[in-house]
Amino acid sequence: MTNTANSTSDKTPSFEMTWGSSTSSGYCSDEESESEFEQYFTARTSFFPQNRKPNVKVNKQDEQTECGKQELTTATIQQKVKEYNAQINSNLFMNMNKDGSYTGFVKVQFKLARPVSVPPPKKGSHDGGGRKAGVVKRRTSFYLPKDASKHLHISSRTSAREVIEALLKKFTVVDNPAKFALFERSERHDQVYVRKLSDTEQPLRLRLVAGPNEKVLSFLLKENETGEVNWHAFSMPELKNFLRILQREEEEHVKQIVQRYALARTKMQEALAGSTPG
Repeated sequence: MTNTANSTSDKTPSFEMTWGSSTSSGYCSDEESESEFEQYFTARTSFFPQNRKPNVKVNKQDEQTECGKQELTTATIQQKVKEYNAQINSNLFMNMNKDGSYTGFVKVQFKLARPVSVPPPKKGSHDGGGRKAGVVKRRTSFYLPKDASKHLHISSRTSAREVIEALLKKFTVVDNPAKFALFERSERHDQVYVRKLSDTEQPLRLRLVAGPNEKVLSFLLKENETGEVNWHAFSMPELKNFLRILQREEEEHVKQIVQRYALARTKMQEALAGSTPG
């Protein structure tokens, strides 16, 4: 589905949505109870980060390129917009405004390891079977499709925090925006660099300076887990669910260790049984 509305509003971005071909998302829940209840599927959720590939590096906040820090004059912006539009093979052009700002599209890829939550159906609405929904509150949590992406039509004045809020609003995600962060990804000299954007950085400006090449610059939406996790930002059902996840991971880890030592013990006993007394 493609929507390429050329809105020039700085505060109300329009959206284009594209989905990856993978169908590995399908976990969701729609539990009911007398009070609001949340059920989370945890088949692909883990608190402990997986080992990163050795060719992936994370840039520090101050490792931005000098080009990205420079203040651009109106004439420079006009020239870069012209060069940018000449390099793309789609209708996702950038457009200059009379006030010196400009609008264009940024593509954001979703790299979320945990499920997101959407609100319950509105009162008086009907469910999938045509029955009128009751007054029982429901909240659904599900994994977004793997490698899903979305194009946002934004202004050069739109901040990274506003991009995150717009993405969550488009998906009707009710999770706290502070749980998420926008990252830039780049490939240079066979190395992959990932840097977290500050809330005030302007993604479209970064896109213009870098050009349209996705290898030079792309944007990722990920969980905001730099430093200590702010557990107070999570709801009570989420915290209870995380405790269940920890317990399952601990049990699985213990099971693997017991199996490893049992196997080693068996091999030692076989070696002893087959050895000749000396």
